[in-house]
Amino acid sequence: MPGYQCVFFDLDHTLWDYETNCSETLSAMYHHYELEHLGVPSFPEFLKSFVSVNNALWDQYDRGLIQHEAIRYDRFHRILKEVGVDDYDMSLKMSKHYMTESPKGKNLMPQAIETLDYLVANYPLYIITNGFSEIQSVKLASSGLEKYFKKVITSEQAGHKKPAREIFDFALNQIGFHSHQAIMIGDNLTTDIGGARNAEMDHVFFNPSKFLHAELVTYEISGLEELKDIL
Repeated sequence: MPGYQCVFFDLDHTLWDYETNCSETLSAMYHHYELEHLGVPSFPEFLKSFVSVNNALWDQYDRGLIQHEAIRYDRFHRILKEVGVDDYDMSLKMSKHYMTESPKGKNLMPQAIETLDYLVANYPLYIITNGFSEIQSVKLASSGLEKYFKKVITSEQAGHKKPAREIFDFALNQIGFHSHQAIMIGDNLTTDIGGARNAEMDHVFFNPSKFLHAELVTYEISGLEELKDIL
């Protein structure tokens, strides 16, 4: 087994339970803005619209087709229009509300803390993410993850987004390791795994839903606790 000297993690969907934290925030917003009185039939419909629009925008962002301002300022306008509400001013208020409250979510993926307790005793741990810098720091602090990581490298700092090799090279230069000494753990085959492959870095595909794919990966796990068998 290679002698890894450091471990990189993705944050959202890998350690921080994005779906649960977002759903809790959106449920509170649905009631706060009284969307049921504006014609939005139910919270599940609102959530479904959010997931559809949000996933599409983040996919475009990851592929370099849009800037992050489109997510900040257009996301909730598109979501509201999908559910029959055309109110741009409200959408801006909702965007600010969401960006403030959602990162405060404390839900983590199963076995995240137990696995990190094990790993931090043996490796320096780092986050590498395409997420916005100021939001990632709130997520880490609110969820209790901050103490585990020596550094958070974001695409805004690096000037490049995963899967570009440059963000991984930037991260490695920041911490003084080479790609063969590092391993990347993430849930996204394009950004996390494809990016690690571009950087000639071993990787672990975190696939909790066990969906079928044809990608060649260094390792694949369905639960974070399985990292103890690799590292």
